[in-house]
Amino acid sequence: MDLPTLWFCIIALFWLGYLFLEGFDFGVGMLLPVLGRDDTERRVMINTIGPVWDGNEVWLIVAVGATFAAFPAWYAGLFSAAYLPVLVLLLALIGRGVAFEYRGKVDSPRWRANWDRVIVLGSWIPPLAVGLVLATTVFGLPLDADGDRIGSVLEAVRWETVLGGVAFAAFSLVHGAAFLALKTEGELRHRARAFAARFVPLALLPLFALLLLVQWDEGITWTLLPVLAVPVAGLVALWRLLLGREGQAFAALGVVIAAAAVALFGALYPDVLPSTLDPANSLTVDSASSSPYTLTVMSWVGLFGAPAVLVYQGWTYWVFRKRIGTHHIPKAPAHR
Repeated sequence: MDLPTLWFCIIALFWLGYLFLEGFDFGVGMLLPVLGRDDTERRVMINTIGPVWDGNEVWLIVAVGATFAAFPAWYAGLFSAAYLPVLVLLLALIGRGVAFEYRGKVDSPRWRANWDRVIVLGSWIPPLAVGLVLATTVFGLPLDADGDRIGSVLEAVRWETVLGGVAFAAFSLVHGAAFLALKTEGELRHRARAFAARFVPLALLPLFALLLLVQWDEGITWTLLPVLAVPVAGLVALWRLLLGREGQAFAALGVVIAAAAVALFGALYPDVLPSTLDPANSLTVDSASSSPYTLTVMSWVGLFGAPAVLVYQGWTYWVFRKRIGTHHIPKAPAHR
């Protein structure tokens, strides 16, 4: 395997890590007003992701940064067309992070309710934007012979790319519910499990439709296998949820998003950004990559840096692995 292909696979792995980890992270924020009946339950929900949400966002930074360094032409072509969705994404992530920190700073129901709205909004926008960007890189853009985008800055917003955004947002919703069922106790746990079991089939429909469309347009024979794995793993997740096996259901949903990532990037290769004007204008792994020296340096840095990051993040999840219930939340002092 040559270095450009290796880094294409690594970037696909970075995106998979982001989709999996931030998927349940966003889902918890989406469900804040749905499953949280009072402020104590909402605090429990936020505390389930409190130690890990900022670490999960590192995967997005690494995925985009690696694309910039390893495939600058891919980065330039994709993000010049998705500039506005990415700008909205960044603003939403900033607002969400601020809301997590500021929510408990003032003992006021109105104050907390306003920041809760920011969390919900900041949890819905990013998966929609990320799904749109990834769908854009698979379905392509109008590129000329020089690899430059033709048309307006909204070329990335088409019905098939919007389907990509809806697919990832819907997956995040049920993934977050499964995570809450895995991490909480009492009524909140049962409520989250019931929500996930009820909506898993419906939430995975946009993702399955997206993968079928990609398979029809760009897919090859072997990518059909991960496409078909999505509904199978979804049914396994539903079955385990109904049996009260939240950990196994959560793992099955992980298989769903892993199969989706394999299908998307497998169908895309060897292109990194297809041209909708002329296939000859498409950016490929070889034509869009950096120099061999740059890729070699990146490989050595990644060889030593990646294991340390993975060990640290795995340790964080292990330390905070226990379930959380409302009895773990200290009662607010009574006002006189």
